[in-house]
Amino acid sequence: MDATDPQHRRLVRRDKEMVPTLLVQAMGVMCLCALLIVAYARLTDRPLEAMPALGDEVPVAAERLVILTADPQTGAARVLGADGTLIADLDPEQGGFVAGVHRALAFERNRQGVDPSAPVRLVRYETGQLSLRDPETGWRAELIGFGATNAAAFAALLD
Repeated sequence: MDATDPQHRRLVRRDKEMVPTLLVQAMGVMCLCALLIVAYARLTDRPLEAMPALGDEVPVAAERLVILTADPQTGAARVLGADGTLIADLDPEQGGFVAGVHRALAFERNRQGVDPSAPVRLVRYETGQLSLRDPETGWRAELIGFGATNAAAFAALLD
């Protein structure tokens, strides 16, 4: 196939139209910039600025100690007060997210060798932020990060 062949010219024209060279170069520059920014942040130990405020930095609006239990087969969940009183008995459709959080909490507690049935703190801060905190392991979950509907499942437990 030589350069004068019509099929060769058609292929060359098609290849030029597929992805512009400038676009590929721009994407390479963006990747390099992202890598440099991350490397700089890690090497200089920059704080994680996007993390929500911790503990005593924001006043608490409402708080409750709860014990989470879940059926791993169905996704149903039960939420008990620290004294063992039933707060909510959720079927698989209502309790799916609560059961998922329970699995994550149970995994962390098992990893650290902590009692899996100990209560956790469900906290609503004055900023509206909703958080689940485990005093036994230091584990925490900022619940709005999972979407407003899922956060509402826990917010209902404070009301």
